[in-house]
Amino acid sequence: MFSSPAYAQAAGAAGTSTSSTIFFVGQFVLIGLIFYFLIIRPQQKRAREHRALIDAVKKGDQVVTAGGMIGRVTKTDENEVEVEIAPNVRVRVIKGTLTEVRTVGTKPAND
Repeated sequence: MFSSPAYAQAAGAAGTSTSSTIFFVGQFVLIGLIFYFLIIRPQQKRAREHRALIDAVKKGDQVVTAGGMIGRVTKTDENEVEVEIAPNVRVRVIKGTLTEVRTVGTKPAND
């Protein structure tokens, strides 16, 4: 009639299946290594540098908080710092919210 009978074909060689599986797993490993070296490793390095910067905060340093407030450190504790943001206006902030530490001691060119 109009259609021909369909027959099942024999499976391919076993070596072809194994090599395609190794290639497939190899692609995932390669993508994982690329993500590690381009994304994860630099992020960990920046986090370590930021942690060292925060741990080195001392009295007299000028700091910037995550909220954008700039002030001078008047007192440090293990987890908190007291920052003077205006004359006789002091706030306590958690060390983890500090985004930048500017050490005082160098004068600007105009002063």
